Amino acid sequence: MDTTSRSRQRRDVAGALAADDPSVRLRAALAIGTEPDAGLLEALVERCAVEPDFFVRDMLSWALTRLPAGTTLPRIRRELGSEHAQARSQALHTLSKIGVRSSWAWITPALLRDPDDEVARAAWRAAVALVPEDGEEHLADELLSQLGRGGHGVQSSLSRALVDLGDVVVPALRRAAADIDPAVAEHARATELLLRDPEAGFEAARAEARRLTALGHAGAVATDGRATGC
Repeated sequence: MDTTSRSRQRRDVAGALAADDPSVRLRAALAIGTEPDAGLLEALVERCAVEPDFFVRDMLSWALTRLPAGTTLPRIRRELGSEHAQARSQALHTLSKIGVRSSWAWITPALLRDPDDEVARAAWRAAVALVPEDGEEHLADELLSQLGRGGHGVQSSLSRALVDLGDVVVPALRRAAADIDPAVAEHARATELLLRDPEAGFEAARAEARRLTALGHAGAVATDGRATGC
């Protein structure tokens, strides 16, 4: 294909990424991922920042993973500092999908504590996916600072991220279970219960943690997942 034809094709595909019909946008993202073209990197990244449809966004991220990481990662890194929350959250999601461990260093405390809940949730997931073993305790401390934040969905996401880190979080969770803030204490207890029984589900763990909090004690959790001290 000559240069003129290639340029025209890129313009057509980039235009399809902005079509009104989400099914057209989805097919365009799929086409780019099926036949990766680094010349469409900018169009993919820019669309990630504004795409309203979840399935299209996920396909955009997949298409980005199909491009050479050495080309894609520097451009995605720039999005982490964007003033647009969706640009930041989608960049974090894409980093976790690409899976290059060195990009862990780009997930700053500011992103882990981002005031936008969706950005923070994406940062928690990406950080847990990319953290090296020697960074797990530091990451646990950062995540634990967010205990008690937000509603059910946000708290569930944070608990799942902490559970994925494993037993390294247990000592700090037990300290947090004695926090003077009931929301922090309850969330810490729910997370430890979920760590001991991941199949129980966050809602069940939170209900049990709420019961323990109402009893007004630390409500330690035994290693087999049962509450003690009742």
